Amino acid sequence: MPTEINFCPRCGTPITLENKFGKLRAVCPSCGWIHFADPKVAAAVLIEQDGRVLLVRRSFDPFKGMWTLPAGFVDADEDPARAAERECLEETRLTVRVRGVERIVWGREHLRGADFVIVYVAEILSGELIAGDDADEVGWFEKSNLPPLAFRATKIILGG
Repeated sequence: MPTEINFCPRCGTPITLENKFGKLRAVCPSCGWIHFADPKVAAAVLIEQDGRVLLVRRSFDPFKGMWTLPAGFVDADEDPARAAERECLEETRLTVRVRGVERIVWGREHLRGADFVIVYVAEILSGELIAGDDADEVGWFEKSNLPPLAFRATKIILGG
């Protein structure tokens, strides 16, 4: 199991990998510090209008050129619902309001990915649909005619 932690953050000793609490973990042989990785959380919005769903096309890897729900990582000390609204504004220039949780999808699918994706149902309040941030295109799609989808959470939500 590779780890990005090479030295103990408390005392600076090189870490070792040991089986602790049922898992291989970074451990300091000097002071006993154990690294417990925190999960990464992302938040997404599902916006539907007139039988169509709003998607953004990714301009960066992973999954560059594929489509996904407007989404991104939740910052520390940030309400996940506000993170979903913020990410939608950044990627689509639309101000939205979260109305409720659609589903929570678990499982990291790539090294830099989220462990949990909280997908919210949202409604548009204002704005003009324009691609921004890490999206190079935005659009409305019929669920029966979706473009190539990025991310397992998007596929689960849209049945793709």
